[in-house]
Order: sequence, then structure tokens, then C-alpha cells
Amino acid sequence: MSPEIANSQPKICPTCGTRLSENATRCLVCGRTLTSTSKAESKGVQGPRLPELTLSLPVALVVILLVLGIGAGAVYTVLQGTGRVVQPTATATTTLTPTITPTPTASLTPTLEPSDTLLPPVDYVVKQNDTCSLIAVIFKISIQSIIDLNNLSADCGSLYVGQALKIPQPTPTPSPLPTSTLSDSEATQSACQKITYTVKANDTLMGIAANYNVDQQAIITYNGMTSNTVYEGQDLIIPLCARLPTPGPTSTDTPPPPYPAPNLLLPADGASFTAADDTITLQWASVGTLRQDEAYAVTIEDVTSGNGQKIVEYVTDTKYIVPANLRPVGNTPHILRWVVIPVRQTGTDQNGQPTWDTAGAASDPRVFSWWGASGVSSTTSP
Repeated sequence: MSPEIANSQPKICPTCGTRLSENATRCLVCGRTLTSTSKAESKGVQGPRLPELTLSLPVALVVILLVLGIGAGAVYTVLQGTGRVVQPTATATTTLTPTITPTPTASLTPTLEPSDTLLPPVDYVVKQNDTCSLIAVIFKISIQSIIDLNNLSADCGSLYVGQALKIPQPTPTPSPLPTSTLSDSEATQSACQKITYTVKANDTLMGIAANYNVDQQAIITYNGMTSNTVYEGQDLIIPLCARLPTPGPTSTDTPPPPYPAPNLLLPADGASFTAADDTITLQWASVGTLRQDEAYAVTIEDVTSGNGQKIVEYVTDTKYIVPANLRPVGNTPHILRWVVIPVRQTGTDQNGQPTWDTAGAASDPRVFSWWGASGVSSTTSP
């Protein structure tokens, strides 16, 4: 047998299983077409095959995890041997607590109390008819401060026209602390004059009210009483501001709150008047509509004469003419100070003259100088 025939292999029909010749292209039994294989391919040399291993998907995953675990253990062992891995403590997990640094709050800078700072003196040139007292009144300082700063004589009689003086400025005083503003009723209560009376035996509230000419209901209100019954030894507050105009059962209205201080208008503070000025008129602004028992008390005082010459007049107008008897005598100017304050009549004295009580704040005082009959023309304050 030839080697060619010996190596030939028959074909088997995959449909009916009929054995066919190697070169057959069609099955003679079932008629299926067969693919032809070239002789050269059938004669090719085939190498040995590797064994095939078929695994299911779960088994494959387990194998992969096992391989990864073995590899990680090997890497860990190598790194631990080199000292690059720190042996973990017994605590498996470490919780990191963040450190919060609080932002410091801005502290308030304390406000420093203002300290009294001495102001530099003012330069002043002496004019004709100037005196230390006149200069002191104009600048609102003491005569002694001018003498001390300028090394003048004790009587300050060495002034001459054109002399340069150093005038000290007054030390600024701290402003007063703000006070709470009273309501109308509180202001009326504060302005009301009161006295304390101790009830005696056989006293009645009606008799006490009649004795002081005060409304009986006002006594009850001021003392928080629920009836008009009083007992011996009881202290009662008698509000004199609730007096009746005439004895009788009708009470008067509660007086208004204290008036504000009058605003002085003319003459200007520090004004100077000559001997030819026979009439000096003081004027101020009205504080409101005055009632029948209210007026302005005008106080004028000669602060230069040294004898305490002073007058007080009560007017309902907002002006007052300085009387001629206050005119100074001689060639030395006198300093006169005047103040205006609202007042309210509280009764009459033994001579039938009205008695007055303050009904408001006093005005800021003003001064003016007045030359006597033999004086010469004066200079006006700077």
C-alpha cells in the first residue's frame, strides 16, 4: 500500500453519518454539500495542544480574589521587612477629630475719659478806660488770675493804654451727665412744694384741708388714701401747689410744668454803656403764656460797688428798664449782673404784698458795664 493511500482519511457526513471518500463534495445518501479541504492543509504539521481548563464564573471570581489576597500579603510582608509599615495598634479604626480654632472676637477699645487740658492764654492789648475788673468780667475769669499771669500789682492799678496782657482762658469743665427727661405729670409733681403734717386728736381731713387752703381730694391723692378718714399720729403730705384761690369747695387746676429758662436778648453779654446812656432796657424771650398768678422776676445786682446793691422786680412783660438809682457815681465803670426767672404767686404776706415761688429755671446771667456821670466814653467789649 502506498503511503498516500495509507494517510488518506474518509469523510463522514455530519447529517446521516455516511462514510465518504476524502475528495467527496456531496453526500450520496442525504445530498448535503460538504466543504472541501485542500490536501496541503490536511498534510500540515500541527503542534501539541495545551490542556484546556473550563471554569464557571463564581469559581473564577473566587480564584481572582484568592490571587489578589496572596499578592497583597506578599507585598505587605516585603514592606514590613524593610520597616516602611507601622504595626497597627489594637484599635482597628482611628477617628480623626478636627481641631477648630475659634476666631477671636474683636474687643471693644475703652473710651478714655477726656482730661482737662489748659488752654493757652489770649493776647490782649489794654484800651482806654480798661480796668482789671472789666477785663475779668468780659473774659469771665477772676481778677487774681490776670494779676498772677502778668505779675501785676495787688491792686491791679498799673494798667496803661497799649499794654500787652496775657489773659488766661478758663479751664473747660466736663459736661454734666445726661439726666432723664421727666414727663409732664412727673415735672408737675417735682415742682410741687409739699409739707408733712402729723394728725392730732380730733383732726378731720376737711379741717386740715381748710387750714392749709388745699383741695381735700388732692391730699387724698398724694397720700394714696381710699377715704377721708384720718387717725391720730398719721403723717400726711400736704401739696401746697393744690391751694384754692379762695376758701371754698372748688379746686383749682394743677399748675403747669416748670417753665424753661428765659433766653436773654439785649443787651449783649459784656456790653458797655456811657454816662450819656440814661435808659438801659433789658429784654428777653417769652417762655410761654403766663397765667394770672405768674410773672418774671428780674434781679439786677451791682457786683462792683461792694455794698451789695441789688433789686428784684416782678413784671409780666418781656422787658424791663433799669432804674436810674442804679447809675454809678464817679469815673469808675460798674459791672451790673442781671438774671430773669419765671415765678408763681403763692399767697400774701402780713403787709398784703404777694409772695412768690419759682415756676421755672433761671436764665444764664449776663453782665454790662455802666459809667457814672463824670465818666468818659467807654469801649465795647471785643
